[in-house]
Amino acid sequence: RSFADIRDIIRGKDLFIGYNEKDQQEKAKLQQSLKEIFQKIQENNPDLKTLKDEEIREYWWALNRKEVWKSLTCSEQLKGNKYFRRTCGGGQNPTETYDKCLCADTDVPTYLDYVPQYL
Repeated sequence: RSFADIRDIIRGKDLFIGYNEKDQQEKAKLQQSLKEIFQKIQENNPDLKTLKDEEIREYWWALNRKEVWKSLTCSEQLKGNKYFRRTCGGGQNPTETYDKCLCADTDVPTYLDYVPQYL
């Protein structure tokens, strides 16, 4: 799964329905678990009580996007590697990642989790 796929799963917007019945059952089980997790987050944070499920999921992704990226790319095994594209900084002079997995400003070096899914 890609970073964008993980985003879609977290947000409950994954278009992949599964190759077979087992895949579909596993996806339903995962989404139920995520729903329960996000309900607990909402219950434990009074500021989130009025938000809908999809809003809680968006909130969580925005808050944890960088940590998800780091967990995928910042391991010791990947130390010294660079992200495959010059995407840091954007604009006319994009640069490569700094310190193996993040841009110099510590942002995630990709915008691909904002690209819509296509079938």
